[in-house]
Amino acid sequence: MHTVDFDGKTVIPSKIVCIGRNYVEHIYELSNEIPSQMVVFNKPNSAVSDTLCYFNETTRFEGEICFLIEAGSISGVGFGLDLTHADIQNELKRKGLPWERAKAFDGSAVLSSFVPFDGKLEALAMKLYRNGTLVQYADYTLMMYKPNVMIEEIKGFMTLEDGDIIMSGTPKGVGNYREGDHFTGEIWEGDQLIVHAEWTATHR
Repeated sequence: MHTVDFDGKTVIPSKIVCIGRNYVEHIYELSNEIPSQMVVFNKPNSAVSDTLCYFNETTRFEGEICFLIEAGSISGVGFGLDLTHADIQNELKRKGLPWERAKAFDGSAVLSSFVPFDGKLEALAMKLYRNGTLVQYADYTLMMYKPNVMIEEIKGFMTLEDGDIIMSGTPKGVGNYREGDHFTGEIWEGDQLIVHAEWTATHR
């Protein structure tokens, strides 16, 4: 089973619960419609990785604030890259089919270490740099669905087990990447940097 580091402990997520279309400007960026309810999909444990692989020229990076769950509530925070086979997803969307082939493949949830968090959710923000250039930024205020709303919605139909991770959605600025690209992900609580992670895209 694939694991993540949480405050020096090894944790096994049974699943990654992903929130789609949670930032308005990203919805417009991909020419999608604003959903009438929260979009939820899962990645399996086999998607978890601490390595950013290069798959092909149509694979897209999406930076996200991630939450680690214990006892049904947020216990930790980390940074994640939700990798997407964009060409496959576009075809599935056209046919009204599920997204798993485009979203749930092995290595598609690239995750940092997680740090304990009991601070103010409204103070959280994320930044993603690609080759030294800021490509994505978002903070709590830009989320359509706030973290506690996500949790209650998910609990309405699915059990959140200890170690499960919620990927809270990506803001505008997603794009394709190349082998050798270097990414730096940051999570801020106000003016304090609490998570820092770096990845260089390597061939599988």
